[in-house]
Amino acid sequence: MSTFITFETMYLVKTPYLLKKLYPSLIWNQSRKEKVLYITFDDGPIPQVTPFVLSELRKYNAKATFFCIGDNVNKHPEIFKQVISEGHSIGNHTFNHLNGWFTPTDEYIKNIEKCNKKVKARLFRPPYGRIRPTQILSLKNEFKIIMWDILSGDFDQELSPEDCYKNVIEQSENGSIIVFHDSLKAEPRLRYALPNALKYWTEQGYELKAL
Repeated sequence: MSTFITFETMYLVKTPYLLKKLYPSLIWNQSRKEKVLYITFDDGPIPQVTPFVLSELRKYNAKATFFCIGDNVNKHPEIFKQVISEGHSIGNHTFNHLNGWFTPTDEYIKNIEKCNKKVKARLFRPPYGRIRPTQILSLKNEFKIIMWDILSGDFDQELSPEDCYKNVIEQSENGSIIVFHDSLKAEPRLRYALPNALKYWTEQGYELKAL
């Protein structure tokens, strides 16, 4: 299992089985029986990065899921519309990228509802993957809460683009939900890792589908 430690946080590239069992109501991966991968992008849409992502996906006829920040949708509605028009699915990522651990549940839910006035999605991913049990209970009837199987680490400014690429191709397997970010922070690693990973997965015979 790969673990990376940065100044900001510690994260696991591959989500441990035990963590998935502790939170069975959250969605960590899809069926392992089919040769399908589910690529996801968090934190967009933004004009500097999201169009690049859409262009790369188009080259491989790949579909993905974009977990959008409501404030970014508000600022860049034309890019948000492009994501939808190209056949990708969308999800709610709160209006202001709130950390659920440090946000009162009422405030957190209101922020998600504010985002959904713009995004209108039934998929939700908590920013940073941090969500309280009370927040899960409040959301689970309205949303499918999507976590992940593989974290690319593209947000990690101490990680090389090559290692970001290795993270996703070495750890992915049938049914993996994989996280990238269409953000300025992730861009240097994303611009290398995403095209190369899409090429590799296509050559390996994977279908790349939206959730």
